[in-house]
Order: sequence, then C-alpha cells, then structure tokens
Amino acid sequence: MTTTGGADPAARMRKFPAGFLWGAATSAYQIEGAVAADGRGPSVWDTFCHTAGKIAGSDTGDVACDFYHRYEEDLDLLASLGLNSFRFSIAWPRVQPSGRGPANRAGLDFYRAIADGLGQRGITPAITLYHWDLPQALEDVGGWANRDTAERFAEYTRLVAEAIGDVGGLWITLNEPQQVANQGYRVGTHAPGHRDDGLAAAATHHLLLGHGLALEVLRETLPSEAQVGISIDIHPVRAIGDNADEGAAIIDAEQNRVFFDPVLHGQYPRLAREHILPPPSLIAPGDMKLICAPIDFMGINYYNPHYVKAADAAAGQPSSSAVAGVVDFKPAELPQTSMGWTIEPDGLLDTLVAVNDETPDSLDLYITENGCAAPDRIGADGEVDDVERVSYLYGHLAAAQRAIARGVPLAGYFVWSLLDNFEWAWGYDKRFGLVFVDFETQQRVAKRSAGFLRDVATTNALPDGDPTATPDGRAAQPAGAETG
Repeated sequence: MTTTGGADPAARMRKFPAGFLWGAATSAYQIEGAVAADGRGPSVWDTFCHTAGKIAGSDTGDVACDFYHRYEEDLDLLASLGLNSFRFSIAWPRVQPSGRGPANRAGLDFYRAIADGLGQRGITPAITLYHWDLPQALEDVGGWANRDTAERFAEYTRLVAEAIGDVGGLWITLNEPQQVANQGYRVGTHAPGHRDDGLAAAATHHLLLGHGLALEVLRETLPSEAQVGISIDIHPVRAIGDNADEGAAIIDAEQNRVFFDPVLHGQYPRLAREHILPPPSLIAPGDMKLICAPIDFMGINYYNPHYVKAADAAAGQPSSSAVAGVVDFKPAELPQTSMGWTIEPDGLLDTLVAVNDETPDSLDLYITENGCAAPDRIGADGEVDDVERVSYLYGHLAAAQRAIARGVPLAGYFVWSLLDNFEWAWGYDKRFGLVFVDFETQQRVAKRSAGFLRDVATTNALPDGDPTATPDGRAAQPAGAETG
C-alpha cells in the first residue's frame, strides 16, 4: 500500500491480546529434504535447483534441514521455545507425485504425524497448502499459466483436507502468489524460471482461481472451528519528494494490489499496467466471485518497504518495476539486513493499519511471516548471539502493538523462520532462523533471538525496553548490519 511513513504517536501497550498466537513459520521445500523418499515426486524447485547457475553455491533442497527425518526433534524444539502455533506447508508432490490422481499414502501419513505431534504438544497447526513447490509434471503441461492447474490444486486440497482437516487450526491456501507469478514466470529468478509477461499474467489469474477453488473445498471439508485464509506479501510503497506519487501508485498496484484487490474486492487494480494483468479472455464467468469469496483471516508477510523518488530526467533510470519517472532508493539513515532489505518497523504498522481499513470488521489479521537475515555464527562459547535479530524482532513487535492500539484485530505473529534453511535462490548463504543449523552435521543451536521470543510468547508481552539497548538508551548497532 502507498504510505507516507512516520512514527505512530499512540502509546504502546506491553501486553498482547489474550489468545494471541505465537508461532514460527517454515515451508516444505526449504526444510524437509528427502526429495525422493516414500514416493515423493519432483517439484519445479527440484528441477530449478539442479539447473546450472540458478542457485547460489549450486545448493539444492535435497537434504535441507532433514526435517522429514527429524521432525520429532524439531517439534520438541518448537515446544521448548514456548510457541503455541507452527506454520508448515504441505509438499504437493509428496501428496500427489504427478499433481493429479490418488494420494500417496506415505505423504499424507507424514503430515498426519506432524499434525498429531503438534496436538500432543498443545500447539495449533497453521497449514499452508501451496508454498511454491508445484509438481514438475504439472509444469510440463503449462504450470500455473494453464487454467487446469487451478482445478488440480482444488483436487489436491480435497485430498489433504479429508485426510488431516479434523485437526482444525489455520489453513492458508497460497503463500505469496505475487512472488510465484513475478519471480517464477516474469523475471525467472525463481522456479520454474520463465521470463514471459504473458505467462506471468496468466499465472496471476490461475493462482487466484486456485485460491478460490481451494477455499470452496475447504469450506465443504473442514470443521467449523478451522479458519481459512491466504498469505500475501505486502511492501508499503513510500513516495519521497515531488513527482513520485503516480509512479508509487502504479508500483503499489502491481506489487501489492494485484493479489490483494481480487481477494478482498473482486477486481484487479485499475492502475496496474496491461502487461501485468490477465487478459479478459482468461477470466471466465464466475471466476472473480470465487476468488473474492469470504475468508476468515488475511495473512500478511512483511519484511521491508519500497522507497521511490522521481527519476533524474537526464539519467532516465527506471525503477526495479520499470515504472517510468521513478527510481528505487534506500534511505541512508535506515539499516539493512544481510539481504540488503531496509529495516523499518513503521512499515509493518502502516501495512497493518492500511489492510485493516479495507477489510471487513469480522476479518482477523495474522502476521504470517516477518523476520531478518543475519550473518549468524556459533561463538567460542557455543552460543549464537544474534543481537541484530533480537533488535529487529523487538522493533517489529512494538510496531504490531501500536497497530493493535489503533484497533487492528491482529490475532497472531509467526516469525520467519524456525530454522535456518534453504533460502531459495540464495541457497544456504542467508540465515533467517531462530535456530542455527549446521548443514554439515544437522546440529541445531537455539540463538539468542529464540530465547527472546520464548520470553515474549510465554508472557504474552514485550519487555519494557529494547533488550539490546546500550546504557545510554539507544538500540545497539546490530552486528553485521549495513547502513546506506
């Protein structure tokens, strides 16, 4: 959403609402490994990772965190952190190896075991049905650019819901569909690696249609206490200076509203350019009604804002979205994570408030991803002192509290991520976890941030001050953080 920035003057409340969900988020391909075990079929990410030059360090998710074999250990670890919810995703090719037909029983049994293990530990499941691992067999016949994939997604959803839907909890149809369409089909930096505006526009509509069809299945299948929603990544767009507002509005439409508006309002944003939007010929009667059927919650993945200012006329430099008249920039006074992403907690506040202003009063909001990549290392004392992540989490949770004080019905927070994992095109170079993973030995070491979040979750409250603050009251400079 397009925002102006600035600190919120409302007093911060220390306590979070009763019943608040505290969780950690993961995804199947990033942690499971065991890519050929027990009948699992190949996904587009298996193919992409084994294509030369696609992944930093030629890394793959073949083993990742070996969660498939170590899930009991990791669920114990989750419980030890005092978290009361766990967001995990179902690997479609583990359930349907070719993306169609009967279920692979071993795959369903694995996810049943996770759900039961969570129940035994008093932890609420938050289940994502699609976190980017499309069966390669479906990509071979067009992938998300093919309307049939949305139908197959609904079929797969029914298999999963009928097998484990009785566990209730939260159900998320799609995770960050904007990234699938844009990085997977338009710019090619993610699987399946296409660079085609037409394929991306078609994928946009069929992903949304898949959401609508899956939602219909979940309503038929899940118990009434289960909640159903979608997770959308939102980057508030900040227009700085003169003559940047129009370009910022276009970027907001194409990065945020192209998925937000159809789900909430039943229409594509009018400011998005033609090549971004699906052509009318792809939109069948009834599609938009399915797409905007009521959901129980909106999941928001927030990491960083997007700043733009007017382009230098002489340079003619475009933005990363190739919107004429504006350029991207990063304010020099704001720190960055090791991903190069600007750290700005007020962006989360503004996002929550803006989303709440456009959603029905009955709709809960969840932060389904928020986190920080940092250059974590095990110290001589055997500990991982990730002070930068503690500071990041404190700032963003304080922003979440300010949003709640302004009436936002925020019902839960999921940090990205429980474990250091396979971070897509960056391979194993970037670490987001509360728990350090030595990928050679699979040793797990809880970081300082894990202890911080455990204290917050078990008390349902933030400490009175930034736990990384120096004696003069200022936040400590995060180790390894960058500025400018």
